[in-house]
Amino acid sequence: MAVISIANAKGGAGKTTVALLLATEFAQAGGKVVIFDCDPLAFAAKWHESPGAIDGIAVVTGVTFANLGANLRAQSGQANHVIIDLSGARDALIALAAGLSDLMLIPVQGCAMDAQGAVHVLDIIGQVANNAHSHINHAVVLTRVSSLVTTRAIRSVKARLAERNVPLLDTPIIERSVYRDIFEHGGSLYTIDETKVSNLAKAQRNMQGLALEVLRLVNGQPHLQSSGSLARICYKAPDRIPQPEGDAGRPPAARAFRSSDAAAIHADP
Repeated sequence: MAVISIANAKGGAGKTTVALLLATEFAQAGGKVVIFDCDPLAFAAKWHESPGAIDGIAVVTGVTFANLGANLRAQSGQANHVIIDLSGARDALIALAAGLSDLMLIPVQGCAMDAQGAVHVLDIIGQVANNAHSHINHAVVLTRVSSLVTTRAIRSVKARLAERNVPLLDTPIIERSVYRDIFEHGGSLYTIDETKVSNLAKAQRNMQGLALEVLRLVNGQPHLQSSGSLARICYKAPDRIPQPEGDAGRPPAARAFRSSDAAAIHADP
């Protein structure tokens, strides 16, 4: 089971959008996905209750610092992926999730306030890693990026991340109206009526590229849980991530995205 947390201290950075898009990609590939909706406003849960609920996706609400470990244990052996959509104002929960995750994703739009919110989360990750004497796998994902231009603000964000040696995903989330339609009306990129949206195929390729890159990060890094003292208290994980050999050993999502042309996805506006 892969645990992916999504955090930014600033609201409106795209945390829930990233969570839903990744969840629908993994489910489309045949995986069982559980979203932990930690936001008091429960946007992910509201999406899940909209018409056109996606098979293979469940949403758990009411997740707190006190019960996060128990909720993860309940999903062990049941879900292929757990995606934790973290609330921006809960530092203790962010810290705990960092210690229990295979990957922390930090969404950042091209603005200074989002970057400041990301820095706050990075500081929390650094503190948890120091206390646990272990590396925490994390990366920034750029959201709502224009398909036409690279703005001065985005260049500034990239420069700030480079100064801190923060990993940045190669695949940004390109600004598409179809993402807003899914968020507001339910469903996924594979259930929406293609006659009512524009650039659907490009949006699908964008999300396939993002999911592929996230899976590579998850599968290519050792579990913090196997060595971190904080994680041992809350969640028992396998000693290592199995390294799949061929299609027979690959999780469903990895199998589906294996043949994606990442270079074409990144270049396609």
